[in-house]
Amino acid sequence: MRRVAFQTLYDEFYCALTAVGFSDQRAALCAKLFAENQRDGVYSHGLNRFPGFVESMKQKKVDFSASPEKVKSLGALEQWDGKGGVGLINAHACMQRAIELAQQHGMGGVGLKNTNHWMRAGAYALQAADNNCIGICWTNTTPLMPPWGSAEKKIGNNPVAFAIPRDRGHILLDMAMSQYSNGKLEVLRRQGQQLPLPGGYDNQGKLTQNPGDILESRRALPIGYWKGSGLALMLDMIATVVSGGQSTHQIGNQGTEHSVSQVFIAFDTTKLMGQNVLNETIDTIIQDFHTAAPLDEGKSVRYPGEGMLRSRKESLEKGVLVDEEQWKELLNMYKE
Repeated sequence: MRRVAFQTLYDEFYCALTAVGFSDQRAALCAKLFAENQRDGVYSHGLNRFPGFVESMKQKKVDFSASPEKVKSLGALEQWDGKGGVGLINAHACMQRAIELAQQHGMGGVGLKNTNHWMRAGAYALQAADNNCIGICWTNTTPLMPPWGSAEKKIGNNPVAFAIPRDRGHILLDMAMSQYSNGKLEVLRRQGQQLPLPGGYDNQGKLTQNPGDILESRRALPIGYWKGSGLALMLDMIATVVSGGQSTHQIGNQGTEHSVSQVFIAFDTTKLMGQNVLNETIDTIIQDFHTAAPLDEGKSVRYPGEGMLRSRKESLEKGVLVDEEQWKELLNMYKE
């Protein structure tokens, strides 16, 4: 592992994207999102996913010139069509629209159909928080998990993210419906590490902490067992209905994951209580939360997003942590 300056990382992402045909503005946005994921310690959706993302563009699997389009408006709720375009660009545009609706109505919602993988769900919830809005967003996926009580994959991993704005650093909960996301499993397998807790089943149907075995069996364990299974199904159904797009089982019938459905919701907190009152309210809750005695000596109980803020601070002070081989691959990507 090594550290590189955030600006250097961003510049390399930007150059690789313009080399495959991205316009300046689109390359800048995608480079920013990938670099921020790595900066915040979300290594599963930074350098880890970038080569596959670029390859999909080279193979014309995604129309990186397409722009999302509004197809229906119901006041504070809108439906948009992603036109099969870049998932990161579509998601950013639709969360921005949800923010604009929230600033007008107090809350805003956008359902997005016919879009592609957005990488890190939390990026768009944080986008809302940066605009003094509470942000909620989720996506459906191709079938990646068996529902509770079955060994057959029928439900998506359907990541969901919640963010609350706060001057001292936003609160962020970003989670997949499996105990560990596929991206996290990929990173740990690459590093030769075991999971701290069982995260799925091996090919013999036994719970395992080996990320490689779970990726091979494709039987991730839902969070909360039957509760995570039910939540994944509900998120899929709501995304399908609100966006007017495809459900998980329809996406699965395509063979590859594309044309997914997503939801973006924003609440304008300044219209509810004002930023100062919000900060005082959230700080009071966090202060009480931090009084919980930790089970492990020398460790503290962390609120959602606290680890991310520490990683971000360290990355900006010391440089962003990168895998040496992945960094070399990025440097050579647009020079071949």
